[in-house]
Amino acid sequence: MADVSLRQLELFAALPDFTTSSAAAAHLHISESALSQAITGLERTVGEQLCVRRKARGLALTPAGQHFATQARRILADTRELVQGDRRGEELRGSVKFGCYASFAASVVPELLEGFPRRHPGVDLETTVGTNEDLFPALQSGRLDVAITYERFLPAGYRHRRVYATELEAHLHPDHPLAAGSTVDLADLAGEPLILYDVSPSTINIVEAFAARGLEPRVAARVTQIILVEALVGRGMGYGLLMSRPNVLPVSVEGRPVAIRPFDPPVTLSNVVGIWPEDMTLTRRAAALLDYAVEKLGCYDRADVVQSAATHDVAAPPHAGSGAFQK
Repeated sequence: MADVSLRQLELFAALPDFTTSSAAAAHLHISESALSQAITGLERTVGEQLCVRRKARGLALTPAGQHFATQARRILADTRELVQGDRRGEELRGSVKFGCYASFAASVVPELLEGFPRRHPGVDLETTVGTNEDLFPALQSGRLDVAITYERFLPAGYRHRRVYATELEAHLHPDHPLAAGSTVDLADLAGEPLILYDVSPSTINIVEAFAARGLEPRVAARVTQIILVEALVGRGMGYGLLMSRPNVLPVSVEGRPVAIRPFDPPVTLSNVVGIWPEDMTLTRRAAALLDYAVEKLGCYDRADVVQSAATHDVAAPPHAGSGAFQK
């Protein structure tokens, strides 16, 4: 059987990111004819058609080609591990491509991007922020080494490591009567106007949490941004239900105070985890990134939240708005 070169694998591994062979060739800094010859050579070696090339329709991989590109990316990643000095006792060098779930990325990514390169200056971090629909395919295709997401609704086929515990919390206007306590009972909020963070899996979590108590929420508004939930809560237009996150100040984007309270009894206990495909070996660089994430974020837990609930509220600034919770 004819040999397959790493260069051929590198060229083909890049194809899923492009819709035309000309765009792929330009990115790879080779001629379109040279790329075509490399693809033809691969197809001859494997004995299958790997892609369809039509001038009018561009470039499309066949199912065999998609599988081949995924495997090629994994082979290239393993090869980089062999040649980048990533061995025991040596300084970590190379890149880590990590993804982060969008809803808590602002609470996690800055911590990692600032501190990890200081500890491992030889490692370059490349970040992708998105939903599970973005992160899972990127992990499976080898475009990401590791991703940080919620443990809930995690499909089969992934290994994971806990980064920090998380749970549903109530976000209230400081003048709301329930903000006077250190915890809140979900049943006491059932009749109140809810500013729903209407993004999966948040919506499912909230519906299930109320249903488990035989309750239904009274939804006053549906929004798809956490900062908008906080902004409306800060104006006294309702309460919000959000999963707990580290590095969060109890203020809205407008600078209005928000009271954050855990539930008693607890609601939607879960974890934020680092994940990677179970048929892939986590690189030492990616493992070091997860070590750092656990070190810096893993101490965030319910005990800290409950203990500091009453002391971490901020005083309302002069422009805090209505100043009274709008029932």
